[in-house]
Amino acid sequence: MYQTKQQNRIGIYEKALPDGLSWQDKLREASELKFDFIEISIDESEQRRARLDWSDEEIYELRRLCEKSQMPLHSMCLSAHRKYPFGSSDLTIRKQAEVIMDRAITLAYKLGVRVIQLAGYDVYYETANLDTHKRFIQGMQWSAKQAEKAGVMLAVEIMDTEYLNALSKFEILKREVNSPYFMAYPDVGNITGWNYDICTELMLSRDHIVQIHLKDTFKVKDNYPGQFRDLVIGEGEVDFFAIFQTLKKIEYTAPFVIEMWAKDSDWKDNIITAKKYLQQASLAVGLSLFDE
Repeated sequence: MYQTKQQNRIGIYEKALPDGLSWQDKLREASELKFDFIEISIDESEQRRARLDWSDEEIYELRRLCEKSQMPLHSMCLSAHRKYPFGSSDLTIRKQAEVIMDRAITLAYKLGVRVIQLAGYDVYYETANLDTHKRFIQGMQWSAKQAEKAGVMLAVEIMDTEYLNALSKFEILKREVNSPYFMAYPDVGNITGWNYDICTELMLSRDHIVQIHLKDTFKVKDNYPGQFRDLVIGEGEVDFFAIFQTLKKIEYTAPFVIEMWAKDSDWKDNIITAKKYLQQASLAVGLSLFDE
């Protein structure tokens, strides 16, 4: 019988596991590492974008595998819009952005994915301006309506670029996209990396946060662009103690995802190290992220 989990559910980002693993092996590794779910990646690569074209047979085969493993795909990191952004000046690219969104929502619905994380970029490979911003808002308004039809949550990631690098900026965007299916997905590493007060930001958006990425970063400084990825949690400057203290204060009970990247043979040890560090930080404020 299903029972509500007493702790926050903790997922692992798919890219924290080696690319060469089969889905069966990824699910097994995530289970052995005591995670509650995997966040599937649909990025701008042809390999992962092709998942949007999976047949029903392929989709439901993976879903059955997840059920058998008791390891769901709770959320989806949809970063394919970096290559095909809603803010693009090219109408063809904007149409492709709509196709990607529509297919991602359909895939999420069939897989049982509850949350689609959107990349908070108006454009990435083009020059941003007021028009790219306006088109992005229009794209988000359209996307939210499609998500409402499927009952799938869209959550905008707070990013590693200046355009949407703070929850305070999301709150302005939220006024333009007033949908219960359009919420925030903060990455505490990105917000910290851009030198925002992470605790104030979390308090500000407490009513709109549906999931959180746990990631470590080095902060942007004069003549230093910061480092926003490829760190093992505990190596950077993110104050996880203060973050968990704030989350306890606002009674945050939604899921977390550990965001890391498997770059070498130490990937599993790096995940274990990250888990231990996060557990210590959470226990210090009277929380417990992981079953002991």
